[in-house]
Amino acid sequence: MSQSVTIEAEKPVKPVPTAIDLREEFESSGVKDVLAELDRDLIGLAPVKKRIRETAALLLVERARKRMGLAHETPTLHMSFTGNPGTGKTTVAMRMADLLHRLGYIRKGHLVSVTRDDLVGQYIGHTAPKTKEILKKAMGGVLFIDEAYYLYRPENERDYGQEAIEILLQVMENQRDDLVVILAGYAQRMDRFFESNPGFRSRIAHHIDFPDYTDDELFRIAETMLGHQNYHLDRPAADAMVGYIAKRRTQPHFANARSIRNALDRARLRQANRLFETANGPLDAEALSTISAEDILASRVFTMPGNKAAGLGKGDQ
Repeated sequence: MSQSVTIEAEKPVKPVPTAIDLREEFESSGVKDVLAELDRDLIGLAPVKKRIRETAALLLVERARKRMGLAHETPTLHMSFTGNPGTGKTTVAMRMADLLHRLGYIRKGHLVSVTRDDLVGQYIGHTAPKTKEILKKAMGGVLFIDEAYYLYRPENERDYGQEAIEILLQVMENQRDDLVVILAGYAQRMDRFFESNPGFRSRIAHHIDFPDYTDDELFRIAETMLGHQNYHLDRPAADAMVGYIAKRRTQPHFANARSIRNALDRARLRQANRLFETANGPLDAEALSTISAEDILASRVFTMPGNKAAGLGKGDQ
């Protein structure tokens, strides 16, 4: 009895392109959308946005070279974000994760944000499992380590941060095709951290500095934050907010957009209390949505000199 033999047809080999339209790739990959979202969501930060666009261009070109069969090498994608608190580092890291995913440089595109406490244990044998568990969660995406310099505490002989550093360095080198690490923190402290841990500096190709916001940018940020919550400043309140920003940024613990968010939270609290105590009847949407000058001017910022405002920055402003 004869047996029939099934012969699978060979799959056609996709031809190697001889030319690639980078503008078309920019749009079809979704990178254009990510950068537009970055421009729309983040006020200011012009030098940061410029570096992100340059990085996106590099990755697009490298991807095009790979498709055309040209010699290529996956660029080192580990990064360092330096700047003061509240300058958008975490937000930019999220957009970077999305961008890298759309271009095929990471599998998932998620961001895992951690600090020292998430990586370093408190006793012998505790650090390695903690660090490896975080790395497992971050694989295929981006690991964002805020205030990374706290991993290294040379003044404490019994500190276990060095163990976490060694594990991170090994993974950053051996699994760089499946994980991007972004270290973040104050510029001067990060410089000292890199001097003490040259292994990190050699593995990081992109160092991006986040400038402080200007007064005008902080005011626009305030208006945007309020707008997202369907609040707005009346004209006297807008003038009061301008004065608040000028005074607050000269005082201790100023944290850029973070300080503005805290100030607005307090202003909304004062507005709610004012309405509750003074309303004699039903309130319309305009009344419920308007921040008045008195809600801003009640801040301690207007009564305390900068050198005596040490308590500001973490709550009541």
